[in-house]
Amino acid sequence: MSQQTEPGAVSRSYQCPWCGFSSQTVGVSCPSCGAALDITAVKTDVGWYELPPIKDMAKLQFGQSFCQIEGAYVPVADMSLDAADHVYFTHHVLLWKDESVRIEAMPLNGAWKRLAAGMPLVMTQASGPGHIAFSQDDPGEIIALPLHQGHSIDVREGIFLVATGNVKYDWFDTRFWYSTEGGAQYPIGRYMDRFTATEQHGFVLLHGAGNSFAQNLQDGQSILIKPTALLFKDPAVEMRVYIEHPGGYNRIWSRRYVWLKLTGPGRIAIQSRYPHWEDPPEPVSRASAGMRVHDW
Repeated sequence: MSQQTEPGAVSRSYQCPWCGFSSQTVGVSCPSCGAALDITAVKTDVGWYELPPIKDMAKLQFGQSFCQIEGAYVPVADMSLDAADHVYFTHHVLLWKDESVRIEAMPLNGAWKRLAAGMPLVMTQASGPGHIAFSQDDPGEIIALPLHQGHSIDVREGIFLVATGNVKYDWFDTRFWYSTEGGAQYPIGRYMDRFTATEQHGFVLLHGAGNSFAQNLQDGQSILIKPTALLFKDPAVEMRVYIEHPGGYNRIWSRRYVWLKLTGPGRIAIQSRYPHWEDPPEPVSRASAGMRVHDW
């Protein structure tokens, strides 16, 4: 990965309108989130704005290292790690690496409780010097979430790609579920990831399927979304499971819409291509606190 100035690059003071990062940039994109310098915000009448996709070959900088985003259909995060820097990731997204890059398991609190696809989650860290690359092996786009000191973000499981080593990782039980004869159901998954910049600026890379949209919810403002469409949210945004029964149907038949209700204040983001999740047809017997059922 070359660190030469990109074609068409300009040198000027710049504050990114998307992430707020200030820099003396010499590139054609924000070195913190990858948004093009000349991009124009696109916002719908109801408040959604499209997250700026990172263009092919755009570069992000962290410490003395760089990350270059390569490809558009199934993008790759190609890291050039300095000896003083490291990143961490879930083990299945590793695409290739130089022999000089050191890899080791990252200790996790309560890791034996945290499962991914029925197996214990393995979070791995890589240290420079050398090159290492990551891919989610799925069409979509890479989203860079810069985190300023003291800021956190909650991410739905399965979305995370890689984070800089100065971002703290944690996870929590969503505690949003309901039970049918088929067992407990977790519409957004049992766990969510939480990333926090504790001492200095860092960033998290996510993989969004389809197109990605964000919205800033006002205090008390709510919206219903498909649970598996959620990408991330600010920790202040409250979550609830919300079930609607279409009018004209026998409720015992139990055909229903299962929503994730998000209430501000805070930022939320969704993806337009989301995993299909099958809701069992049996009636709900028990549910977590705060779940609401609404009949049309």
